[in-house]
Parts: sequence; C-alpha cells; structure tokens
Amino acid sequence: MERQCKNLTKDTAKVRLRKHDVGTKFSQWLSTKYSILIPLLVKEEKIYLLFTVRSKKLRTSPGEVCFPGGKSEPGDRDEIATALREAEEEVGLQPHQVEVICRLVPYINKNGAMITPVVGFIDSSFQAQPNPHEVSEVFLVPLEFFLSPRTHYSFYSTIFGHRVLFHYFGYMDRQNQSTYQIWGLTARFALLTALIVLQKQPSFDVEYDLNDLMSSSEQYFVKIHRTVKSNL
Repeated sequence: MERQCKNLTKDTAKVRLRKHDVGTKFSQWLSTKYSILIPLLVKEEKIYLLFTVRSKKLRTSPGEVCFPGGKSEPGDRDEIATALREAEEEVGLQPHQVEVICRLVPYINKNGAMITPVVGFIDSSFQAQPNPHEVSEVFLVPLEFFLSPRTHYSFYSTIFGHRVLFHYFGYMDRQNQSTYQIWGLTARFALLTALIVLQKQPSFDVEYDLNDLMSSSEQYFVKIHRTVKSNL
C-alpha cells in the first residue's frame, strides 16, 4: 500500500523530485566539489527532513545546523557516493538504507566550491548514531515548516558581486524543548526541497520562479559560475 503523507503520497514526492534531477550535467564544472545528503523520511503521515548539528569541536562552522555532507575524495565515484559516504561517517546511515532520488542544481559557496545536494528517502525507523567528533545532535523538521514557519526572516548578502537572498528559520523542537537556527545554504536547500515536493506558495518571498524552479535554479548557478571562472 502506498504510504500516505497527509494529502501527499511518498511516491508523488519522488516523481516531483525526479523531475528536477540534473544528473551529471554540472559534475565537471568546478574542480573543488562537495556533496550533501538531504534525507527525507515519512513519519506520522508527514514528510520530514533530517538535520545534524555540527560538533563544537570542529574548526569550521561549529555548532551550526547542516545536512550530512563533505568534500569529494579521490575514491568517490560521483556526488552521490560522496554524500552517502559522509552520511555514514557522520550519523551511521548505511548506503543501502538510502533510496537516492535525485541530484538538485548545485550551489557555489563564497569560497568558490560547488556543493551538490543529493536527495534521498530513508526509513522512518532509522536510529542515528552520531559521530561525536563531527556531530553533536540529530533532529527532524517537518518539510512543510519551511513554507510557513513561525520564525523566519531573510537578508541579502553579496557573493562574487551578486546579491543573494538568504533565509533564516528558527525551529522549536517540542520534544527536547530546543530551538534550532537553520540558515545559509542549509536553509536554501531545505526551502528548495519543500518547494519542489509540496508545490505550494510560501508565506514569504523567495528568489525562485515558482512556475519553473529548475530553470531559475540553473540560471542562478550559471551566473555565479561565470563570475567564478572569470576570476580564476
């Protein structure tokens, strides 16, 4: 029987995501590459995103909310392999426990590195085993939260001469009474995933053409890439 997610089925979510799969289209555009895994799961008839909190012992972005991920290594076959390897290292998620659905349009960060989001469904029974050297916490957020959050604000920042809209979400986890600050690239990818899967108008302005998410994402990527290459 098809798993229902309120008015949205898991299979429908997969179909919508696969329509935005870029495959290997941008794989060779930049040499410095990172991948993240965007883990989706169905729980209590809702689709959730799984996030991690980076260990405060880390040198870069300690204590920040993110998705499992990291830099590509020579032994990685592709972006998917990088994302799965990092997820296993960080939270104990085995590659066979992930149903990879698609690769979304990459993003270029302020350091000129290309970050590819890999979206996959994991089983709701997954029990995270955080690597204490990298991850201090793991938590879930309903996907729908990112379209109608209680706490949200946006701001512009300049990257490679282009004004970029960033989002900040404040999420209160009622189970552990903790508030998590989700912003930057993590918020950007969470929002894009929610827009693709739920196909609803958010309660705030976004930088995408809601009628053509893939095209508007690609146009932005190409614009930033052109600037990065011209500076090399």
